[in-house]
Amino acid sequence: MAEYITHSPEETAALGRRMAAAVPGGALIAFTGGLGAGKTAFCRGLAEGLGCTDPVSSPTFAIVNYYRGPRPMAHFDLYRIHTEADLAAAGFYDYLDAGAVVAAEWSENLAPLLEQEQPIRVDIQTVDGQTRRITIEGVQL
Repeated sequence: MAEYITHSPEETAALGRRMAAAVPGGALIAFTGGLGAGKTAFCRGLAEGLGCTDPVSSPTFAIVNYYRGPRPMAHFDLYRIHTEADLAAAGFYDYLDAGAVVAAEWSENLAPLLEQEQPIRVDIQTVDGQTRRITIEGVQL
């Protein structure tokens, strides 16, 4: 487990870009952290680092946003997903099986179920207005 401190959304995104180089296709990245902590900023950098060309936005209302590129990424918001049937209906397992990197915000809602996929864990905690403490477990940067 490694801990990083970032001081702006740009630094948080840069850490995501750095992580992209270490993440294999078909990996699940399970994000935890409060509202506004920087999960989407991190995912923006991750998608850029994977070479995705689509603009990154929070999947809050869509449940999943898919970003095309040489290493595609499926970006899930699990806040309103509560069962394995809901997860499967959203295409979660299809994206993993197809080799996309799957980034799942609000992963704590389905933690026991996601554990079966051996996720990389990213926890983002707000220290102050711009500063974030980011803990990454399951991959070396």
